[in-house]
Amino acid sequence: MRAKAPASSANLGPGFDTLALGLTLYCEVEVAPADALVIRSEGEGSELPADADHLAARVVRDVAGHDRFAITVRSSIPVGRGLGSSAALAVAAAAAAGASDPLAVGARVDGHPENAAASVLGGLVTATTIEGAPLAARLPLDAELRFVVLVPSRPLATARARQALPAQVPHTDAAFNLGRMGLLVAGMADRRALVHESTEDRLHQTARTPLFPESTHLLAGLLDAGALAVCWSGAGPSLLAMCDVGNAARVRARGDELLAESGVQGSALLLEADLEGLVVDES
Repeated sequence: MRAKAPASSANLGPGFDTLALGLTLYCEVEVAPADALVIRSEGEGSELPADADHLAARVVRDVAGHDRFAITVRSSIPVGRGLGSSAALAVAAAAAAGASDPLAVGARVDGHPENAAASVLGGLVTATTIEGAPLAARLPLDAELRFVVLVPSRPLATARARQALPAQVPHTDAAFNLGRMGLLVAGMADRRALVHESTEDRLHQTARTPLFPESTHLLAGLLDAGALAVCWSGAGPSLLAMCDVGNAARVRARGDELLAESGVQGSALLLEADLEGLVVDES
């Protein structure tokens, strides 16, 4: 069985651990019976050890109860860059192994549900956990939005990014984020209402900036180039710009220039929202 799941950009500024967006980069996993575990990996993440500790092997073993499988992973999602590579891999591996609820498996493996939800449902999603189970829903998304992602060559481990967060936040900061998140949801449904203030955040981005100090200049440059709104992608270090389809190519070109000017090795990608989510081929 074969399954394909899209990358995702989580948080989107104020929607910390709540909002995510499926993007047109993919992880495909194929699982077939074998006498013993065999793992083959192509593309992004292919440098990781192909052994029983590989995430795909752990997920397949969890779903099937054994690991007598040949597992092939093909991925275009950069690892450790805030683009939901682990969630996409977990969801695709779970589906390819025959899981009845790949979202539940992906959320459990990833630790929180929004990335997994975007990889399963596609589009713009909101997700949370209720009584130990993930619950997610699609939100309206303007079809004329495009997304420029600046992907630095250096990774940033999610665990390290989590450690940078404060243990407590003021009530005013929580209210600030809720207000911005409402504006963001409205603006992503209708890009004409999308204002750059809607991705402002006081819960995580400022705390993580010392881990990627160049991000401040890069985000400001993307806005100056014509992006409608900008934010960190997940835990970073990738940065996301939400753009009108008419100027997205110009923003992407400027993104490459900004990376070079900042001395940050990496690339600017122009992506669309993935609207299919998880696709399973049982043939």
